[in-house]
Amino acid sequence: MTTSNQISPGMVLQIGSKLYRVESSVRVTVARGTPFIKTKLKDMASGKVEEKNFKVSQSVTEVALEERTLEFLYIEGKSYLFLDMGDLAQVLVPTDIVGDAANYLKEGVELKAALYGETVFSVELPQFLEIMVSKTESSSDENVAAPNATKTAILETGARVEVPPFVEAGDIIKVDTKTDEYIQRV
Repeated sequence: MTTSNQISPGMVLQIGSKLYRVESSVRVTVARGTPFIKTKLKDMASGKVEEKNFKVSQSVTEVALEERTLEFLYIEGKSYLFLDMGDLAQVLVPTDIVGDAANYLKEGVELKAALYGETVFSVELPQFLEIMVSKTESSSDENVAAPNATKTAILETGARVEVPPFVEAGDIIKVDTKTDEYIQRV
């Protein structure tokens, strides 16, 4: 069992039936009163941030999320179907958990998922992915000569990325999924 004195950012706590990620934790000492631990907790199901105070040395339940590798298969209704690479079970992940990662999902892409029991709480793409350009928006001739000229490329996944003028449809490019930036042509 963990005590409130040990709460630190990044920990996952179970309070009642809900899981919360600790965003911040501060020990507050008052002149004429009992000190307490003031925290900001993010509800892992809803994403809502709440403030909660704990008594000093109050027992809290820390939980460990399990990290697994999932491979994207396809969209099924309003969820995304993945294959758990550990036990080869199929895992349905709701759209709100996948979030912006959906911009880079194509069949075969592997990502890391944080689970508690059988519930997926978050997914994380690899930082770099190689994806085919399906279409580019034409750039005007005067912009091509500029040293920092770019045009918009639409990738096979539907994501839009700014690329140099020499990138054409059918090219495979490396993209930084964290910043949505073009890295290089492969």
